[in-house]
Amino acid sequence: MQRRFWRLCTGLLIAIGCMAQSAMPPRALTWQETQDIFRANNPTLLAGKQTIDEAKADEITAYLRPNPDVTLGWDQLTLFNNNPYRPVWQSYTYGTFSYLHEREHKRELRLASAKQATEIAVSAQSDLERNLMFNLRDAFVRVMLAKAVLGVAKENLDYYDKEIEISQQRFKIGDIAKVDFQRIEIQRVQYESDLQTALVNLRTAKIDLQALLRDRTPVDEFDVKEEFDYNEPTTTLPDLEKIALSARPDLKEAQQSLEQARTNHQLSIANGSTDPTLGVDFSWQPSPLNTYMGFSISFPLRIFDKNQGDKLHTLIDIDRNRKLRDAAEIQAQHDVDSAYATLDSTLKLLRPYKEKYLKEASQIRETVSFAYAHGGASLLDFLDAQKEYRDTQLSYLNLVGAYLSAANQVNFSVGREVIR
Repeated sequence: MQRRFWRLCTGLLIAIGCMAQSAMPPRALTWQETQDIFRANNPTLLAGKQTIDEAKADEITAYLRPNPDVTLGWDQLTLFNNNPYRPVWQSYTYGTFSYLHEREHKRELRLASAKQATEIAVSAQSDLERNLMFNLRDAFVRVMLAKAVLGVAKENLDYYDKEIEISQQRFKIGDIAKVDFQRIEIQRVQYESDLQTALVNLRTAKIDLQALLRDRTPVDEFDVKEEFDYNEPTTTLPDLEKIALSARPDLKEAQQSLEQARTNHQLSIANGSTDPTLGVDFSWQPSPLNTYMGFSISFPLRIFDKNQGDKLHTLIDIDRNRKLRDAAEIQAQHDVDSAYATLDSTLKLLRPYKEKYLKEASQIRETVSFAYAHGGASLLDFLDAQKEYRDTQLSYLNLVGAYLSAANQVNFSVGREVIR
């Protein structure tokens, strides 16, 4: 009996634990948590970080000194002579040591160019993150919009079901005709369709977001949370343009490429200079010859090859990168102006909805529904009021989604998050 009692208690505890786990709601991710997971898991971002490490490794190679040359020899082996028992008595050993001396700060210029390449890699990685964050925020906004539309669809369906119940009671007591009740009942299909469409859109949006996060959580257990509304932006267009010029990583990359081009031109001029090779040679010779040591210096005669082609190439590259930097600045200003115009246009549509249209649509629906329930409005007026409220709600949610997308575009054009 005691064993059965303990088995029963253990089974109850396990069942309670399973029910508690199944009853726990899925953990919803905030926007900040979504960004952190994305930075930690996205393979494209992780692969981009390795290009920075590769650039730093190139700095080591760029600053290496030339290797010295050593030659060791053994000469005058008299294998075929009149005394085969002494083949090495007249031989001697010798050696040479030489080293190329680089002039005009070639190593320093190579290192400077390599460090600038690392800075360019860092800026390119930041620009890659800016582009990927734009896609991530867009997917996040689509999930929030789908959740909001789903909530409104459920609310509208519940409200309409109550209206059907009231109409059914009126039909039973003969207050309305059967055809009128059928017209009200058949209109429910539209609200059911809205609900199913919202469920599919939400699931699809979650799948897209999970793909960016590399999240293997079941779709039904994955969720996000953030306020789905808009706030009046406090940043003006001139402020956004100033921020873009200082914060956009592609502009930094263009400026850094110009600086590297100038360094490469200095390096090409230095590579056109003559580098001497310093040498030391020595030899040990048997008597009556003497052991000796000597010094030498050799250098190429730069008569034909003075690195003219590379000098011209790097000089042209400076002008090319200057034009690319100017083009990047023009593009940044265009992106900011275009994104801000879209944001401002969306705000002009949103303000009257929040201040007036939503309240009016709700009041009209309540008033007409009350009037129809008491015989003071026609069926057509009742159905029109329901449709207007539904359309107004969906229009407002879509405008909020458009605003958040426009804010995301502004942040993308500026180079950092300035509007949430």
